[in-house]
Amino acid sequence: MLYNWFSSINSLEIFKYISFRSCLAAFTAFLISIIFGYLFIKKLRTLKVGEDTTKTDSEELKRMHFDKKNTPTMGGIVVNVSILVSVLFWCNIYNEYVLLLMFTLIWFGVLGFMDDYIKLTQKNAAGLSDVSKLLFQSALGLILGLVLYFHFSKFTWGTQLVIPFVKDFRPDVGPFYILVVAFFIVGMSNAVNLTDGLDGLAIGCSIIAGIAFTAIAYASGRVDFSNYLRIPYVPGSGELSVFCAALVGGSLGFLWYNCFPAQIFMGDTGSLTLGGMLGLVAIIVKQELLMVIIGGIFVAEAGSVLVQKFFYKMTKRRVFRCAPLHHHFQFKGWPETKITLRFCIIAAMLAVFSLILL
Repeated sequence: MLYNWFSSINSLEIFKYISFRSCLAAFTAFLISIIFGYLFIKKLRTLKVGEDTTKTDSEELKRMHFDKKNTPTMGGIVVNVSILVSVLFWCNIYNEYVLLLMFTLIWFGVLGFMDDYIKLTQKNAAGLSDVSKLLFQSALGLILGLVLYFHFSKFTWGTQLVIPFVKDFRPDVGPFYILVVAFFIVGMSNAVNLTDGLDGLAIGCSIIAGIAFTAIAYASGRVDFSNYLRIPYVPGSGELSVFCAALVGGSLGFLWYNCFPAQIFMGDTGSLTLGGMLGLVAIIVKQELLMVIIGGIFVAEAGSVLVQKFFYKMTKRRVFRCAPLHHHFQFKGWPETKITLRFCIIAAMLAVFSLILL
């Protein structure tokens, strides 16, 4: 809104620059997240709304997380609101990609809120059933897949998959691109959700991924940069830099309260939304496969759960002491802060490596 008003004033042409608005978006989202986060935590504590971290089958995890019991949750509302307000201020809200991301934010935000609300209000409840969540996630994935399939069909690279570091081989999946989009949306939202088990872990890795995609979206939206890097030029995708910057700023503000020892948890309200938005950005800028590297920690966390379940079902033995992966290292005696910091270091190095592969 502010962008549209400022850009109409000739003497304020600086607001037309994506780089300038990205900085403003990050700062605005950070400020909102800090202020709103403080008030939100205070209100939740007054209402005595907290997560029961002992709802687990593992006695060892109950012992490890006993001190976290009744910590306020649904902090994803803080992240979502800060991103949404900042985007409304500094993004071109008539950009079709920004609209898709806002739609994704609201869809996953509502889904996550419903799940968290059930957990908090119903005794011994585990939230929405896995089937219900998967149906809601898949529905959004298919909607986005259909929209992008018909939108991208006018470009030569429309339904092609860009393979990192391989410039001349781009397999065209045709109509199956709809399923590819749905798979990435569902997969990334669940992967970030599974990573959200230690203070600052999921939000820290999301910040790193957000920074990487801020740079990638900027390059994809410019003809000169995309030609130089030999990546698909996606007209209008540069505006996603502003969106990603807002995501980074809002997440940094939330990390202020979520770092060890956490004053608030993100809950599904935030983790599902962040994963879905990052997955969609990767799809729009035609770097779906690169997301596997940038979000390597998320992929490893989700993969550890799948491997654990499959191997246990087949052999009645476990590959990891506990899944997701961060709990495996907890069971090995690593302090929570060490796991979080080392995982974030790996995430940062993977993000740098992914930029080299562009």
